[in-house]
Amino acid sequence: MRKAKAAARWWAEVEVQVQFFDLDPMQIVWHGNYVKYLEVARCALFDKIGYNYEQMRDSGYMWPIIEMNLRYAGPAVFGQRLLLRAEIVEWENRLRIDYLVQDAASGKRLNRATTTQVAVDIKSGEMCFASPAILFEKLGVAAP
Repeated sequence: MRKAKAAARWWAEVEVQVQFFDLDPMQIVWHGNYVKYLEVARCALFDKIGYNYEQMRDSGYMWPIIEMNLRYAGPAVFGQRLLLRAEIVEWENRLRIDYLVQDAASGKRLNRATTTQVAVDIKSGEMCFASPAILFEKLGVAAP
């Protein structure tokens, strides 16, 4: 399988502030809440390319996450501003997005993550073994 690289062509950044309800009893962001932060960054990225979840559905595809990996480097705390970055790094047969969660003020890395999504035809429920043409259109690249 050939792996396509985006070379930082498709990325988005968004800033969020850690809220009290995201904290665990140790007064740091509970590890599971980073998944929510990834979703915020991913939606900003999908908005940027004009292919967020409503557009996906309207095009006849859903894109479930089939794999997610997170690596924690440091804790986030109440009131801290976080810079969330999402970047498409693979798109031909699946959609792989790399993420970086940083302290917005210092740039210190707090978390790295990746998600992998595949296209599923809504009508048939069948997984597509290649990304559909609509994704290539939204990315502005020729389909293989």
